[in-house]
Amino acid sequence: MLRFIYVIIMRIFSIIHFCPKMAHYGKHTEKYSEDECYDLARDLIGRVKKTCRITTEVYGLENLPKEGGYIMFSNHQGKYDALGIISVHPRPCSVLMDKKRSKMPIANQFVALLRGQRIDRKNPRQQIKVLNNIASEVKDGRIYLVFPQGGYAKNQKNNVGDFKYGCFTSAYKAKCPVVPVAIVDSYKPFGENSLKHVTTKVIFLSPLYYEDYCGLKSPQLCGIVRNLIEDEIKKHISD
Repeated sequence: MLRFIYVIIMRIFSIIHFCPKMAHYGKHTEKYSEDECYDLARDLIGRVKKTCRITTEVYGLENLPKEGGYIMFSNHQGKYDALGIISVHPRPCSVLMDKKRSKMPIANQFVALLRGQRIDRKNPRQQIKVLNNIASEVKDGRIYLVFPQGGYAKNQKNNVGDFKYGCFTSAYKAKCPVVPVAIVDSYKPFGENSLKHVTTKVIFLSPLYYEDYCGLKSPQLCGIVRNLIEDEIKKHISD
């Protein structure tokens, strides 16, 4: 939390500059391409990383599909998770975020900039609509980042929580590649009361193509993805 407060204070003028700019880009999608929006998002993230002394190492870029849309499913540790993944993911990607959290300052403009989806945990009908929207967009070539845990627990560290299998329905509908993403030490930047340099890791695992999982039910696919992520994390924390 100390680092989070620190970046707000140290980057207050950047925030004042970027928030209206992000909102403007997000509102005028006919004027700004997805690449331009993504570059702006990564510019802001880069400034945050530099100010907060955060380094994010990336592994497995060669595993990412080179063309077409896909959905990344990642474990969830803290406020830095999406920023860390986006900072090292080369192609424009969007996010699925809890509607309530997405309305907070900065997060609201950030989700709009990335043309993301906001999900209401208390509204099943809205959830179905959002997941269908994601499937439709992925069919058209977009890339999404989803956190199946839904949220994260304090002091969870590198432990992986339970995954909710409902969000995997988007992959089935889109018949797209599923890319498991393991993040390591991502809780440290904004979860520890320290300003010391911190290194996090993002590992893109080999994708599961529709042919690999079409015969599985959502809970089975969910369990496989979770186990792959958990096993990968154990490899990196034992280094």
